[in-house]
Amino acid sequence: MTSTAELRARVRSLSLEQKVRLLTGADFFSLHAEPAAGLRRLVVSDGPVGVRGEVFDERSTSANTPCPTALAASWDEEQAFRIGRLLAAEARRKGVDVLLAPTVNLQRSPYGGRHFECFSEDPLLTGRIGAAYVRGVQSGGVGATVKHFVANDSETERMTLDVRVDERALREIYLAPFETIVRDAAPWLVMAAYNRVNGHTMTEHPMLLDVLKGEWGFDGVVVSDWYATRSTADSGRGGLDLAMPGPDSRWGPDMVAAVRAGLVPESAVDDKVVRLLRLADRVGKLDDGRPPTPESPRAEMELRRAAAAGFVLARNEHATLPLAAAELRRVAVLGPNAAVARTLGGGSATVYPPHTVSPLEGLRAALGDQVEVVHSPGVRATRRLAAGTPELLTDPDNGEPGLGVRFLDADQSLITRQHRTSARLTWVGSFGPGVPLDAVAIVEVRARLRATSAGEHRLGVAGVGHFCLTVDGRVLVEEELVLPPGGDLIEAMVRPPEKTGSVVLAEGQEVELVLAHRVAPDTVGTTFVLGVEPPSLPEDAELERAVALAADADVAVVVVGTSEEAESEGFDRDTLRLPGRQDELVRRVVAANPRTVVVVNSGAPVLLPWADEVPAVLLSWFPGQEFGHALADVLTGAAEPGGRLPVTWPATEDEPLPGTRPRQDVLDYTESIHIGHRGYLRAGVEPAFCFGHGLGYTTWEHEHLAAPTELAAGEDAVLRVRVRNSGDRPGREVVQVYLSRDDSAVDRPARWLAGFALVEADAGERRTVEVTVAARAFQHWQDQGWVTEPGAFTVHVGRSVRDTPLTAVLHVTP
Repeated sequence: MTSTAELRARVRSLSLEQKVRLLTGADFFSLHAEPAAGLRRLVVSDGPVGVRGEVFDERSTSANTPCPTALAASWDEEQAFRIGRLLAAEARRKGVDVLLAPTVNLQRSPYGGRHFECFSEDPLLTGRIGAAYVRGVQSGGVGATVKHFVANDSETERMTLDVRVDERALREIYLAPFETIVRDAAPWLVMAAYNRVNGHTMTEHPMLLDVLKGEWGFDGVVVSDWYATRSTADSGRGGLDLAMPGPDSRWGPDMVAAVRAGLVPESAVDDKVVRLLRLADRVGKLDDGRPPTPESPRAEMELRRAAAAGFVLARNEHATLPLAAAELRRVAVLGPNAAVARTLGGGSATVYPPHTVSPLEGLRAALGDQVEVVHSPGVRATRRLAAGTPELLTDPDNGEPGLGVRFLDADQSLITRQHRTSARLTWVGSFGPGVPLDAVAIVEVRARLRATSAGEHRLGVAGVGHFCLTVDGRVLVEEELVLPPGGDLIEAMVRPPEKTGSVVLAEGQEVELVLAHRVAPDTVGTTFVLGVEPPSLPEDAELERAVALAADADVAVVVVGTSEEAESEGFDRDTLRLPGRQDELVRRVVAANPRTVVVVNSGAPVLLPWADEVPAVLLSWFPGQEFGHALADVLTGAAEPGGRLPVTWPATEDEPLPGTRPRQDVLDYTESIHIGHRGYLRAGVEPAFCFGHGLGYTTWEHEHLAAPTELAAGEDAVLRVRVRNSGDRPGREVVQVYLSRDDSAVDRPARWLAGFALVEADAGERRTVEVTVAARAFQHWQDQGWVTEPGAFTVHVGRSVRDTPLTAVLHVTP
């Protein structure tokens, strides 16, 4: 690696204008080259469940990993490392140098729109899984970006809200995962968030210099969230190093002027450029260095294994699971997410996978021709139109499945055209190579729709701006669609306003669809959906059909979940209820067939008012592209459901759930250090499923705990825990360690996670595992420093925060 002294020498060779130019992106997802410093162009890309690259559509597919909550549900650091390593290989395949992931904000509230993009409600679990993820990405020579520093834990008014949080909660809860990752994994970038914390916007916050770079010794690049840089001099003097996106920002010529006016020291600019050059050196973009080419793993098998490892078996009465495939003749696979599964959440976490294996496809493949697998969606999870598919649409320009897109200038002359196979269309930064956004006045989509059945076809458009949709030349929709007041720009991508109409077609009839969109001036991107839905049964009839199929099956598998407008970046959730009539579907099915398994396909907790009525409940999160195969593995017992809850699952919305709605631009974290399971224990409220909970296909006994009786302040404690697999098949257990402190002089949680370890054992086998409890677990933040309160701490060991059969008392001495 190039020394810091050499990097500084390179900076001295540059003019002030050259240096400042490097501090803003060259475009939406790349950084400037500077030959005079040996710096080549760097490319950054969104994550964390895939590597999007510079093209955001179905023509550039990306391996789709389980969402971060699913990774944390495995409690498996090695698994997180392997996923990070896979993403590094994907990044290099796409020419990407920096992955804008992981998100290590806390799951403070289940209403948070990006809940699925975060690991856990617990800072220790978040820090350890996040550090493993970062190590995996950077082991492949790709920079990881730990985000969003800090307290960006919800989406409502995220650009402007001021989070008010006490210093102790800030240190012990919200900064803690960042500190763990910086100290243990040395990330190459940290992203400063949009929000303010205690009055300071994060791109100018003193913590960037005082805590991140000073106290923790972070030597990487602090990059702004996109458009989060709000000043020139204040942010320039502070710890922010890179303003994104480019080419325009609050820096540029204004920064040059600020330096020359003495408002920003040139030494501050120099330090920022040194950090950028260090990043370039690390990713192989300095001088003639070559970016590493990490070995590409077998993505499908790795993703299938990772998905199963994160599935949480929340309930399994009467040993309903695993299913004995040899005893089955007919399986009903029901629910709105059974044939069209959700594998990822909305916003910057979205990628286009090369394929998606639905639960229906996975079970049919696993059970084979010997078992009849029948299907009905039963009910709808969304009222929005589905995007048109190549099975329904043909490009009139070439006769291929899909649609044609034409780009017209202000004179309506053709600039270029594209063939697309997805009717969900997004362009960011440009409309393609050599086609800048400001060159295009109209985007025109053309397709021929062939009716595969007679009846009413629903057609429409979802987007922001002016749209005109015609069917055989007749105007069906013409509308100026606008976001609701206060709508986030990301909402235009994931939950845009929609306008629909309908046409009645005979079977085999073909019509020409033309959708014209007028491009807004000064746009940074364009996104819209051409919606096409063929005739379907009325919902009441479809629900009756699903119940009848369940009644005539040996087992019913009901896959329920959230829809794309429920969980996404850009907005928070209004309710934790499942969308539509899914609760009714579950209750009707289990009444018709008591052998029912419900699979919950959501990234964040949802209410399950029927949970006690259903023999088996499996929580699958957003599990990535291999969902169906992983689900079949778990349901049939080929794989263990390895997950334990990384987040408390509420039973009602009347529980201690922090809100996400600011009042007069202020969001008070009044719960302080008592978030998640800590808040439940403090309030004496029992949730639906507690933190750490998860069943497997075997049983375990926690037999013995060996812990030191005395420990000097500042020392780690090493525990030895003996467990026995008391079941009849091999299995995997997560040994969880919690601390408590009675009669403390300071406010403390009733219990807090202090350590964990994984153990595998064959049937009847005993294993002893070591769990290290770091000295920090015994400390609290007080008077600007970490303090250990001497005295007796109780160590609790078990399977969840509420199931800890082993205890010991450990005395901490001054």
